[in-house]
Amino acid sequence: MDEKIVEAVVSGRRVSGRTGWQKIARRIRVPMGFVFAAVFLWLARPSWQTLLASLVLVVPGLWLRGYASGYVKKNAELATTGPYAHTRNPLYLGSMLIAFGFAGAAASWVILVLLAVLFAAIYVPTILGEEAYLREHFAGFEAYAREVPRLLPRITAARIGAGAGDGERGGFSPELYRKHREYNALMGVGAIYLALALILFGHHVFPAGLSKPSWWP
Repeated sequence: MDEKIVEAVVSGRRVSGRTGWQKIARRIRVPMGFVFAAVFLWLARPSWQTLLASLVLVVPGLWLRGYASGYVKKNAELATTGPYAHTRNPLYLGSMLIAFGFAGAAASWVILVLLAVLFAAIYVPTILGEEAYLREHFAGFEAYAREVPRLLPRITAARIGAGAGDGERGGFSPELYRKHREYNALMGVGAIYLALALILFGHHVFPAGLSKPSWWP
């Protein structure tokens, strides 16, 4: 489907930029996130070891999201510098690192599977829809996409010329970081760790009351 959208844009036909499911996925990703958070806290059985191990993914994910937010100017220009010179979707990559880090902290394979399904059903269509929009509105996106991977980062930074539509090539902007309120991610991560710590504490104090149901695998 993505190839058809690209062909339509290249041939000059007017397209909406998103399929029906891509529009739905974009609308429900936030509500689904709250639903998943509730399921996550219900199934989580963390230990101090898994909490510490999760920092290996959560901390880089937080850093990547914060770093990327200082470069992106949504719907105004095509970001191609900073982390965007390594991956086209550093914000989503950061979110994935954080999410799978917490899945490890929860020590639940059920959460891991549900998280993988959630990303495949919600975030993959969202990324494809956003790329269709960028192809339609930024002439340099095709050249940029040829040099920079969609998700998994390249090691060296791609050098995209001025003709790639990236606008002013500046460094990290603290103003953009504050504008996008990316500090909310830091507070959210802190809240989740606090919730997991409380679950762990409650599990030690009331082990029988917080044990999983007998029918659960």
